[in-house]
Amino acid sequence: MEKIAIFASGNGSNAQRIIEYFDGHPNIRVQLVVSNKADAAVLGRAERAGTNTLLINREQFYQSEELLAELQAQGITFVVLAGFLWLVPSYLIRAYEGRMLNIHPALLPGYGGKGMYGIRVHRAVKAAGEKESGITVHQVNEQYDEGDIIFQARCKLLPSDDAETIARRVQKLEHEHFAPVIEQFITDQL
Repeated sequence: MEKIAIFASGNGSNAQRIIEYFDGHPNIRVQLVVSNKADAAVLGRAERAGTNTLLINREQFYQSEELLAELQAQGITFVVLAGFLWLVPSYLIRAYEGRMLNIHPALLPGYGGKGMYGIRVHRAVKAAGEKESGITVHQVNEQYDEGDIIFQARCKLLPSDDAETIARRVQKLEHEHFAPVIEQFITDQL
């Protein structure tokens, strides 16, 4: 059984979709949701779904390997970042090399990197006058949004779209594609 840990910092709609998608799956399940924010809505979503949660702080994440020990104790074999805003430290990347995916709310390599998350991304896309946007699922490395691209999905943008409209279009793609892409990626490795 492949056991996923989802790292998330915010609302958790993607995490909830992933939990629901794998509920009852014969080979894959979401074992744990990890957050760096005590007030993150994702923690409540996970608890309501019966998924274990873990709150971490900056020191635990960067100054020790406490988190890795907890992931191993829970049998975590795969890590998914779903709106997690901290740069993943090298000890975790090494431990889950080739087994850690992130989703970004734009078509990388554009509109990625430090500070490019959430509505900031959509404002930048709008300001640039892009005619399309989308999502990118990529492997995680030691740089923000620079890991190998696994999957992209696109949506057309209208001149009348504002950043919030773009965000809704992109989130629809996230909810539609992220969990199946995770499933296919894990299945291909089995």
